[in-house]
Amino acid sequence: MSLKFTQPAPDFILPNQNGENVNLLQFRGKWVVLYFYPRDDTPGCTQEAKDFTAYLPAFKKLNAVVLGVSKDSVSSHCAFQKKQALEISLLSDEQGEMLKQYGVWQNKKFMGREFLGIVRTTYLIDPQGLIAHIWENVKVNGHAIEVLEKLKERER
Repeated sequence: MSLKFTQPAPDFILPNQNGENVNLLQFRGKWVVLYFYPRDDTPGCTQEAKDFTAYLPAFKKLNAVVLGVSKDSVSSHCAFQKKQALEISLLSDEQGEMLKQYGVWQNKKFMGREFLGIVRTTYLIDPQGLIAHIWENVKVNGHAIEVLEKLKERER
């Protein structure tokens, strides 16, 4: 499924790192930075999560929440969050339903082999629940700042 700008973002209900259910509707009236990443505690994913945590106060000032999503379990997210002192919410989609809804579960190639996995993607969802911006095939370095700048632009 290919999502587009101004289209309503698909709703979801997923457990966070504490096992509490989180859904998109509870954030109506706020901006939502929804970023998808391959695995807890790997170098790129750790850097991305730490960058979003570092800029979290700036996101909060702009009335935004940051949610990271992967197929990792709740317990994996909990351990990752504690180990890296992360302050963002991490959602667990072990069944991959949301990953498919958002079109981030795709064929990937690595070292000559093909497999299905999460393609690093970020969605900016506006306070009405509509997709405001999409970053595909995200490069980690500088990404959190790029998202923050786009949010500042949208708030003007």
